[in-house]
Amino acid sequence: MIEVEQIASLPGHQNPVYTVEASQKPGIIFTAGNDKGVVEWSLKDKAFIKVLMPVSTSVYALHAPSAAPLLAVGERSGNVSLFNFEEQKVTAVLKHHKQPIFDIKSVSSKKELLVSSEDGTVSVWDLEIGASGTSDHSPLYSFKVSTATVRAISISPDEKTVAFGCKDNRVRIYNLADYELLHDFEAHTLPVSSLLYSPDGRFLMSGSRDAQLNVWDTQGYLLHKTIPAHLFAIYSIAWHPSKDVFATSARDKTIKIWNSEFQLIKTLSIDKGYPMHRLSVNKIAWEPNNGYLISVSDDKLVMIWNITGL
Repeated sequence: MIEVEQIASLPGHQNPVYTVEASQKPGIIFTAGNDKGVVEWSLKDKAFIKVLMPVSTSVYALHAPSAAPLLAVGERSGNVSLFNFEEQKVTAVLKHHKQPIFDIKSVSSKKELLVSSEDGTVSVWDLEIGASGTSDHSPLYSFKVSTATVRAISISPDEKTVAFGCKDNRVRIYNLADYELLHDFEAHTLPVSSLLYSPDGRFLMSGSRDAQLNVWDTQGYLLHKTIPAHLFAIYSIAWHPSKDVFATSARDKTIKIWNSEFQLIKTLSIDKGYPMHRLSVNKIAWEPNNGYLISVSDDKLVMIWNITGL
């Protein structure tokens, strides 16, 4: 029996919240959006800790790479700031893109940071930090993926391939060894807004503004299943850190929980009696230490969910 309990609804943001990321440090999360700063929260205390750093424009992407003590903050301006936890300050600003940053991911084995933008390109940066604790985080590559926004990035569990979801409705798969294009296919009838490889690497899930969740077999990236998952755009897909389930969130103000066979097992919505967000659920993330699901929304709230019986 799956039980869902909302253990906190955290106010504090003055404007819509677009993204959430679990820290490398257990029990800490970061949120950001159309505010003037990135916020740090304690899951233990269910409370605001501090404004981690100021920002000059909206933030659509946060990423805490496992290979470095950093938080990468992607702004609407096109800049990516690297906040160093050991020095407790921004130690680098990656200035390459001139248009908004929409996603950031890292390749642990190569210590590389991948940044996608509205300009249709992806830039690759050195994540290596030297013995002195410093790095110039130099740009390694930049390549054109699409003529439209590259909205979402997912890296395969074996770190051999990377998938990019684009505004032109297509998904493009590249080899992570040399960033060679391997597959390019029309994935949806509207822009792709979310992507995630399954932990076993067998499937790639894509969510779109067409409200469909498509499941692709990674052997040849042929369509395995189409699910009419939500009523409006699917903005986020997140796999549980230790259970065989994943969650999706959407503009329709709902969160849905699915099993590994892609069957719906729980819906969190106001209609179902849950104290849910009243506007678009823009991003979800599982906190790996305790398995809480965190959601952020246009309603300015950060919600913490305890989901048991999975």
